[in-house]
Amino acid sequence: MASTPEPEDGRELYALLHLSPDASDEEIRRAYRQYAQIYHPDKYQDPQMKEVATENFQRIRNAYEILSDENKRQIYDIYGMEGLNSGLELGPKLTKPEEIREQLERLRRRKEEEKLLVHARPNGSIIANFSVPQYLDGDGIMKGMGMSSEVELPVSKQNTVIVGGNLVVNGSAGTGAASTVLRHQLSSVSHIDFMATAGLRSVIGMQTFRQISPHSTATSGLAVSLRDGSINLSNAWTRQLSENAVGNIQLVLGDESSISVGWQKKDEKRTATGEIKFGTNFFGASAYYIHRFSSKSHARVAGRVGSTALDFEIGGGRRISEFSTVRMMYNIGIQGVSWRFELHRAGQKLIIPVLLSTDSNALFVTSAFAIPSTLYFLLQTYVVKPYYLKREKQKTLEKMEGLSTQLTEARKAAKKAQKLLEPVSNRKKNRQLENNGLVITKALYGNRRKIKESSELNEINDDVASQVFDVTIPLNFLVTEAGQLKLHEGIKKSGIMGFYDPCPGDPKLLLVEYTFHGRKYKVMVDDYEALLIPQDIHQF
Repeated sequence: MASTPEPEDGRELYALLHLSPDASDEEIRRAYRQYAQIYHPDKYQDPQMKEVATENFQRIRNAYEILSDENKRQIYDIYGMEGLNSGLELGPKLTKPEEIREQLERLRRRKEEEKLLVHARPNGSIIANFSVPQYLDGDGIMKGMGMSSEVELPVSKQNTVIVGGNLVVNGSAGTGAASTVLRHQLSSVSHIDFMATAGLRSVIGMQTFRQISPHSTATSGLAVSLRDGSINLSNAWTRQLSENAVGNIQLVLGDESSISVGWQKKDEKRTATGEIKFGTNFFGASAYYIHRFSSKSHARVAGRVGSTALDFEIGGGRRISEFSTVRMMYNIGIQGVSWRFELHRAGQKLIIPVLLSTDSNALFVTSAFAIPSTLYFLLQTYVVKPYYLKREKQKTLEKMEGLSTQLTEARKAAKKAQKLLEPVSNRKKNRQLENNGLVITKALYGNRRKIKESSELNEINDDVASQVFDVTIPLNFLVTEAGQLKLHEGIKKSGIMGFYDPCPGDPKLLLVEYTFHGRKYKVMVDDYEALLIPQDIHQF
């Protein structure tokens, strides 16, 4: 069973009602009534105060409705608000934590499967071949065109249907094919495919895949031609050679028997691949190397040599959006000199090879490489790079402005919540003063370093003020009649009513200075650390 994820909201609902995660139903009701008396909208006539009360009362009511419902509380305790918002529901009453987790895992997987079933995964490519020599000879510039498409359709948890087809046109001749694959998941480590292809080569077959060890996989296939009855057998083995390297061997027996050995090594910056293949009437070797300069740009070098091919290519690509990449390659080989332009977007590809010349003239070969390379680097240096730097800077500024606006709004909301707490907080404070009890004189919550700096200062400067928040009022409100204040362990303090997070992502501290029986005390605790005051060890 998968490990249970920890809630990412810091148990905010417990913080909001000032409760322990182990709070009883009666403690939850008592906490709700306490805050409802403060924030019920009917208590206020002023429109602004009524609006603030309504907003905070709704927060309190939502927290109470979740924590007072046994099933919802169980889901929240394990998965947080994400579990509730995803629509998870528990069936019959479960008592053991293990049973609850198993049930939630089943429901979570079912939700993920339902999402999967409504999405088909399409893949496709279009290849448009252009020929400059053909155009100069008086024929059309378009040499040929090819299209292929494939759609993966999950029909159940174990079964997937893959439907595809392709069409190729060269001059006045063309051909096409359609294929269907049914994939059945036998287990978590194996599946079997049943295939059928109709067209120029009508074939039926099957293929099995199995992970035979943590580092090795094996694939076996059988294909029968419906035209002449010929049979092809294939076997492939793949093994993880190291953390970043994979090796594979493939053996094919039939009309076109062959054996191939391949290798790939891939890390964060580079990918290198090589393959050697021998057949009954051919041989070949190929390799390519990709170097990633950044998450957005890369260079590629590739080469092929064999009985039917001899070429070398060099080029590069750039990611222009989250799902789109463009690439340009320069190729020289036995067919001539060509460029190839590619656009990749999600699972779709547009590939445009352009044959420039069948003549390998040294000057032309050099020019065909140098001219686009020079243009690329000029565009990259003086147009593309400045544009992206400007755009990234703009995004950063917008993000900072957005975060600043959010923090400003959160600070305002926390101050408004404190304003409604203030009358009751002051009454509690005055009662403690009369009894020489616990009085919070200063409480600051925020950036760890700034809190430590502010503890040495009598006044808070602007730099510190933006990173910390005064929470004296809400802490005085939480002091009990017995003159105690307890903040529970594992509860993020920014969720307490009248608090907010002034520095998201930074380590935070809570500084509390208080008096008790005429003595002064001071304590600092981490964001999730428990706090119980008064204690003699806090005296200074």
